[in-house]
Amino acid sequence: MSEQELVQRFEDQPIRAAWDEELEEWYFSIIDVIQVLIDQSDYNTARKYWNKLKQRLKDEGSQLVTNCHQLKLKSPKDGKRYATDVATIQQLFRIIQSVPSPKAEPIKVWLAQVGRERIEETIDPEQAIDRALETYQRKGYSPDWIHQRILAIRVRNELTAEWQARGVEQGREYAILTDEITRAWSGMTTKQYKQLKGLKKQNLRDNMSTTEIILNMLAETSTKDISQKEQPEGFEESRQVAKRGGRVAHIARQALEAETGEPVITSQNAAQLNAMVTQMIETVASANPEELPPVKDKTTEE
Repeated sequence: MSEQELVQRFEDQPIRAAWDEELEEWYFSIIDVIQVLIDQSDYNTARKYWNKLKQRLKDEGSQLVTNCHQLKLKSPKDGKRYATDVATIQQLFRIIQSVPSPKAEPIKVWLAQVGRERIEETIDPEQAIDRALETYQRKGYSPDWIHQRILAIRVRNELTAEWQARGVEQGREYAILTDEITRAWSGMTTKQYKQLKGLKKQNLRDNMSTTEIILNMLAETSTKDISQKEQPEGFEESRQVAKRGGRVAHIARQALEAETGEPVITSQNAAQLNAMVTQMIETVASANPEELPPVKDKTTEE
């Protein structure tokens, strides 16, 4: 693990965090978050609370405790590193659900709202598009960019549906094929592209220029069209198709750069690094349920 430590703050309480570059995941000190939620300044008291909560979750059959990681984080008292229980954002939300704290209640309400919206979107998928539009408008994106971004989501969904029909497994294999497409047209893997733009957990497409989005769409549409024409079987054959589809957009990119004399790919991104979970807690805890932002579903953009 390549660890880059960062101390976040919530209500003047430090929350230790570490970024895993390989997994592209933030990990947060569970006890630090527990201290805030139970309003307890004493570290040992919070540690005992977490130990009891861990046992209760284990007794309930929760896999959370089993899946929790430990990292050596620097102690704020003596500066030495000690093995500390850490959790991802998803795991922290599960822990927050188990803490009877007034500070946790607004987050529980928000999670319930998100769950309701997911059910509604399953029944009526158009609602997901409407919520995405509202989110991008609120973030200040231009109407033209929003139009291209929504179209890009549709193109991506068509591609993943084609991969599924060809026997490609969702998750790791989708990510590898996406890397092949991205590398073929941009010269970089998805991870390298995100590093260029200074991104971590953010969605790469949300930080592309209009031209970058269009070329990425061309690469994914070309991949889908070639796949439908040749009907590859399984992951390896689809991988070769992904490279060919990406090259189509690479040729278009080279032609455009030759005409304009300007590079298509830019290091500029649309937003600063995503707020960490502690900042999310602060925002949600201070808002009314009606004011809470809708959450965009990214499951189709591996």
